[in-house]
Amino acid sequence: MVFWSFPPTSKQLKFTLSGVVAGFTLIAAGAYLSFSNIAPQQARAKARKDYIKARLKQLEKLFSG
Repeated sequence: MVFWSFPPTSKQLKFTLSGVVAGFTLIAAGAYLSFSNIAPQQARAKARKDYIKARLKQLEKLFSG
């Protein structure tokens, strides 16, 4: 824990509060964008998984033959 030798001025408190609010805003915006773009990412992952499964089945048929 940090103990100050002197209390922060009102200007310092305003800058600190502004920085904290800006940080929370950026985190919230990033979380929103992440969750709003998750469906296309899941669709790509599912398509990739389905392609790999189909390709492996095709190769299995070819080599078990």
